[in-house]
Amino acid sequence: MKFMKIGSRPDTFYTEEATRSVISDVPSDLVIQINNISYLLHKFTLLPKCGLLQRLCSGSDDSSTITLKLHDIPGGEEAFELCAKFCYGITINVCAHNFVPAFCAAKFLQMTESVEKGNFVLKLEAFFNSCILEGWKDSIVTLQTTAKLTEWSENLGIIRKCIDSIVEKILTPPAKVTWSYTYTRPGYKKSLQSIPRDWWTEDISNLDVDLFRCIITAIRSTYMLPPQLIGEALHVYACRWLPDTTRIRTPESSVSQTEDVFEKSRRILEAIVSMIPADRGSVSVGFLLKLLSIANYLGASPVLKAELIRKSSLQIDEATVSDLVFPSQSSSSQHFYDIDLVVPVIESYLMRWRRQPPETVENTQLIRTIRRIGKLIDTYLQMVARDKNMPVSKVVSLAEALPDIARKDHDNLYKAINIYLKEHPDLSKADRKRLCRSLDCQKLSPEVRAHAVKNERLPLRTVVQVLFFEQDKGSRATDPRMLTQELFQREKQMQISRDDLNKLHLGGDEQSVSTEGLRRTPVLESSSRDNQKKKRLEKNLQQLEIEIEEVEAKKGAREDGSSGSKLDPKKIIQSRSRSDHGRDKGRER
Repeated sequence: MKFMKIGSRPDTFYTEEATRSVISDVPSDLVIQINNISYLLHKFTLLPKCGLLQRLCSGSDDSSTITLKLHDIPGGEEAFELCAKFCYGITINVCAHNFVPAFCAAKFLQMTESVEKGNFVLKLEAFFNSCILEGWKDSIVTLQTTAKLTEWSENLGIIRKCIDSIVEKILTPPAKVTWSYTYTRPGYKKSLQSIPRDWWTEDISNLDVDLFRCIITAIRSTYMLPPQLIGEALHVYACRWLPDTTRIRTPESSVSQTEDVFEKSRRILEAIVSMIPADRGSVSVGFLLKLLSIANYLGASPVLKAELIRKSSLQIDEATVSDLVFPSQSSSSQHFYDIDLVVPVIESYLMRWRRQPPETVENTQLIRTIRRIGKLIDTYLQMVARDKNMPVSKVVSLAEALPDIARKDHDNLYKAINIYLKEHPDLSKADRKRLCRSLDCQKLSPEVRAHAVKNERLPLRTVVQVLFFEQDKGSRATDPRMLTQELFQREKQMQISRDDLNKLHLGGDEQSVSTEGLRRTPVLESSSRDNQKKKRLEKNLQQLEIEIEEVEAKKGAREDGSSGSKLDPKKIIQSRSRSDHGRDKGRER
């Protein structure tokens, strides 16, 4: 960082109580009061260089002591003291850190060439143009110091000149960058690697948000940098100034202090969101979701949240599971994962997806996209299902948010449901049914179906549906002995009577059933026979659900009284086979 040294005399200013004086054989005849400090100085030293002081002392007696109040001098007593030392010829060092207050104070005191040749203003202007504006970090530091004297800095053109200098350097091709810059990314070594395109982002992130916005706006107006570089600058700035919601859950400071900090953070967040380029991919979906999490934490406006949800939904197909993982920001919730952050983003995407014309929805690319999202959500559900305090309602709402076309199969959804049931062994029967409601047994692979029929955590209804599909698809479970064995094992758990189980109509080619979700699944009919079969399947499903309810109701009644009779698997299969054979003969006739 460059500096300018002016003067050659040693510093003879000293403090006595609230008074600053200069060592001299001549008594003081000029008292300058600034805030709570009084300066005992000399007219013959200051007046020749300060036009303002000449005017204020013009009507006074030369031999009398004059007291002037300069409480409104920009930069306060420190800036005034620099100007006073310049008048006394005392050595001072001017750099980017103190240039702005010194220059504004010199302008205020009218230390210009019209008052005396080689005055302070001229020297400061020369240093500003030849050193500060030519340097990268000097321009940034100087611009940063204008925040305390914004109005003066604007009127004197300091802000505009600094921004122009910074923007000019940012637009310089990386190969021609010769000045020092800050770049602390992990694994990057300046001496071994070429200059990265985003070399400038960390340095300007130290600026106030309004100045940062001015630079970003000026860069975008040139159309010389890609939107991704603008997005990277926003990302660096957000990491510098906004809270990290992956590490905090509740405010720790006092209410008043927290509100002040939150208000400042909300203003920064709004500015960042307003600067995000409209181009897709200018920022990552992970960054957008992070901003949405921060917005929830800070209590941002609904309009800002809606904008972030919309932007996130446009790129949700690019997200990874780690992009969706944020701790819950609600002080009342006991669960860790913020599933409420993901649901509105998915709903926003689906709202736009449903507005597509039918021919567009059937587009191969759109189908691939929505299935990519379906796989992402099912994998995310497997993660949140491990949260022991996660309410089943939130898992169900996210699982059922996706349309049927979003899942080519339901294997990943089954895994998520199984994990949730395993981590929540005390889940009620109604909640287990509700959780499995979105599961389409027809879309399970043979391996998963084989696991499901032996899964004691699943509701009886779901297991029976899986067994029917095993028969309908001609898989290994078609063997009546295997069906009998599986249901016999289930009967030991449920204590279902022989008569009740007979009502479930096991066997039969037409007895294939689906879950409730199947009725929502659009089926492509290739013939009238397929359509009729579909109607029969749905009718059988409804009948099966009614019968299961009766079985379970009777089971509940028996739990209060005597237990039912034991199940005889062989007799049930034989009885059911004779019944099915009779129905088949009737249909043939």
